[in-house]
Amino acid sequence: MADAKALAPEPAASPPGPEPVATLLLVDDEPSILSALRRLFRPQGYRILTAEGGSAALELIHNDSVDVVISDMRMPNMDGAQFLERIRQVQPDAVRLLLTGYADITSTIAAINSGQIHRYIAKPWDDNDIVLTVREALARRGLEVKNKQLTELTAQQNDQLRRMNGQLEERVKHRTAEIAQINDMLNVAYEEMKSNFMISIRIFAGMMDLRHSGLSGQSRRVSEWAKRVCAHMKLDERLSHDVYVAGLLHAIGKIGFPDSMLTKPVSTLGPEESARYRKHTLNAEATLMPLAQLQSVAKCIRSQHERVDGNGFPDGLDGDAIPLGARILAPLVDYENLMNGTLAERRFTPEDAESSIRRGAGSRYDHKVVEAFLEVLKQPLAQGELDREISALDLAPGMVLSRDLVSTQGTLLLAAGYTFDVRVVRQVREYAQREGVRLSLHVRNDALAETAAAKRE
Repeated sequence: MADAKALAPEPAASPPGPEPVATLLLVDDEPSILSALRRLFRPQGYRILTAEGGSAALELIHNDSVDVVISDMRMPNMDGAQFLERIRQVQPDAVRLLLTGYADITSTIAAINSGQIHRYIAKPWDDNDIVLTVREALARRGLEVKNKQLTELTAQQNDQLRRMNGQLEERVKHRTAEIAQINDMLNVAYEEMKSNFMISIRIFAGMMDLRHSGLSGQSRRVSEWAKRVCAHMKLDERLSHDVYVAGLLHAIGKIGFPDSMLTKPVSTLGPEESARYRKHTLNAEATLMPLAQLQSVAKCIRSQHERVDGNGFPDGLDGDAIPLGARILAPLVDYENLMNGTLAERRFTPEDAESSIRRGAGSRYDHKVVEAFLEVLKQPLAQGELDREISALDLAPGMVLSRDLVSTQGTLLLAAGYTFDVRVVRQVREYAQREGVRLSLHVRNDALAETAAAKRE
């Protein structure tokens, strides 16, 4: 067999562009056929390799690559079908064309199946047809190469995108966890602030109790009545809370009254004292208005002495023009004042006070509020199942106060919901010893059980 020959392409007058020159491998055992093909494709500007047989061609491309392979079918030692199959294994991207001069369908089909040729060309060939076939084959190969490159690039970009998405998801997860942690901290801080705010209000309300022993615990009782009346009337949480706070602070405008006036029943006040008394709700509103959280509370306190028939003060409002919170507050405050002697010259019994409130429905008080209050009076609070009374000596860290702790003078010492720590437990015991009183506290049963269990461990 003749040695393999490689023929460098002659320089083209006008290069087709920046694309690399295509390489054609021509394989045939007849030199005349190779020469004819070389002459045909030389003007096309291709790089041309020739080989007189399949073995020689395989050696030739061992360290080289080709774009198109044109092979004869009938060759000694290795026919075109076998050769093209080997080419497919060595250089699968090369386009494979088969030249056949025999009407051997079986051999051609074998070449198509095993070598996966692009197409076969019958001998003798048409020059224009074979040139166009090669050109189309190269165009197809170019598209396949670009498609492969784009597919690989897409796969790389998809991998990169997946990695970036994974990193982004991880960062989002961490950031979400950080935000959740911050929100939890803010919620805890907010709840603590609300708790401290309510404790401050209760302490503020207790200041009136210090001024007059007869008012001991009145503000807390009014606020509890208000809470239960609102619940009975199924009012929303915000309004219920505002009325509860208004009950605690309803008498705060009287804090500047002299002791002599504070102990007098309203019915016995002189003209100047009466005028001053009628301004106490305005003073309370002015005191509370700077606090944004207490705007509605301040308006409620201002209107607590208005009457539904329009004969109240300070604005002479009537009916629904009176804020609902004030309409709720009015009979509750009067009920307590009737019994402690600050409204009339005599102290009313609970039954007499209840009757007085009932008679005022429709003129002084809102009918619906009176009905709700009278129903609430039939249902005393039942906390015994929820808490337990203990002495100061039995108090332990971790216990939770279920009811306000007040001094013998009615001053608020600790508000319900307070969780005891070592320091406060010590202070409570010292207070009880210093005052010489048997101080009783009500703590939640669940907290008491947990504390006892911790002690046993």
